[in-house]
Amino acid sequence: MKIIDGTDLIAGRLATIVAKMALEGETIRIVNAEKVIISGNPKTIIKDWTERIHKGNALVGPYYPKRADRILKRIIRGMLPYKKTKGLKAFKRIKTYLGVPEEFNGKIEQLKKAGLMDSNIVKYISLGDLSKRLGGPQ
Repeated sequence: MKIIDGTDLIAGRLATIVAKMALEGETIRIVNAEKVIISGNPKTIIKDWTERIHKGNALVGPYYPKRADRILKRIIRGMLPYKKTKGLKAFKRIKTYLGVPEEFNGKIEQLKKAGLMDSNIVKYISLGDLSKRLGGPQ
């Protein structure tokens, strides 16, 4: 089982790496999901996610999450063939957490390939801030 710290990781890059590992059969836990970032203009990102949430019908869907850990899991789901058996099994092997659960202390890995410091991104918003702006739990 791999435990990945999401602090200052770019959501898209993290999602592709995690999806690939899950398809290969690895169990993955991502902690500090509220500290993962989405690159781009924060105003545009908030507007896009607000439109997604209000799209459709409350009874029929589509349903978009407002919590930071569930937003990240939804982004990862987009990288998987989740309607096929192998994608569904891979998706079930992935869990995301707000903060760090006590059982994972000391076992956490850092992903350098998906980090913010490896790129020259200036505009971004964290999933925690996005969640607050969408009306998710604090």
